[in-house]
Amino acid sequence: MTTCLMAGAMVLALSNPGFSLHWTHSVEKVEWAEDWAVEGTTLRLTRARVKGSGAGMEPGEGAVLQGGWWVWSPDLSVPSLLLAASGATGAGWQLCDGALCHELGANPGEALLIAPCAP
Repeated sequence: MTTCLMAGAMVLALSNPGFSLHWTHSVEKVEWAEDWAVEGTTLRLTRARVKGSGAGMEPGEGAVLQGGWWVWSPDLSVPSLLLAASGATGAGWQLCDGALCHELGANPGEALLIAPCAP
């Protein structure tokens, strides 16, 4: 069974209902990653990881250091994500579903909306 996810003007067929976003923080130049689950018409953040701390990147409550990453499990569900494509990081986001990865927002421009496809 595939899960459908809208990413800007693209429709992505995910191999499972989970996906991860990976990027480099635009100010601190530190790696960040989040794991998300598509649950009907919402997105639920299941895990977050950051390779350091600094400007707006403090590890969340209950974070533990694992293999050089601060890792924690937030409790957050949202209808969509809005990713700013500033071009300041030298790369965009990597959206991976376990089988494939897609680069999103690599060039400066309009913000990119990620949301579950309409039922």
